[in-house]
Amino acid sequence: MTTPTPTTKAQVCSLKRDTPQLIEPGPYQIVRFPFGTLESSDAYEMHQVQQQDGYTIASWDGDDRSGLIWPSRAGWGHLYAMIQWESGDYTELRDQFVRDPLHFGSDPENTTATDHRPASVGMQCFTKSHGIFVDPAVPLALRVTHNDTVARNLVLAELKLVIYDA
Repeated sequence: MTTPTPTTKAQVCSLKRDTPQLIEPGPYQIVRFPFGTLESSDAYEMHQVQQQDGYTIASWDGDDRSGLIWPSRAGWGHLYAMIQWESGDYTELRDQFVRDPLHFGSDPENTTATDHRPASVGMQCFTKSHGIFVDPAVPLALRVTHNDTVARNLVLAELKLVIYDA
């Protein structure tokens, strides 16, 4: 049996949000990320102001499309996230990775790695990782929600995708 030889190196998109995003209680909301010099790393152009379908994002902090990573190629993707919430009266915090969260394709969205987390004392800080197959036609996002009675700030978030040959 021969071992396949990788044809390309891993491709990485690394996003960071260090300004608060107000999250209402209730339905999941996409975490939005800045572009350009505020971005951690996007050498493979997976997180662009000009989207694949020609749509241009005017305000990254007000448009859910700024939370999308469009994989640069098909392959085995490894997603990573870091999520930090302000202190609040939560009993549960939720987060998930989602394929096609804005319903661009004919298939319904496909969530994966959904976590329901009990609150701890003080600030809420979490990390997660999950492997999935990715496709350039299917964007990915990180979504969050909580069950406090008032809107709360997500104070820091990171979303990273590494694509390997599959």
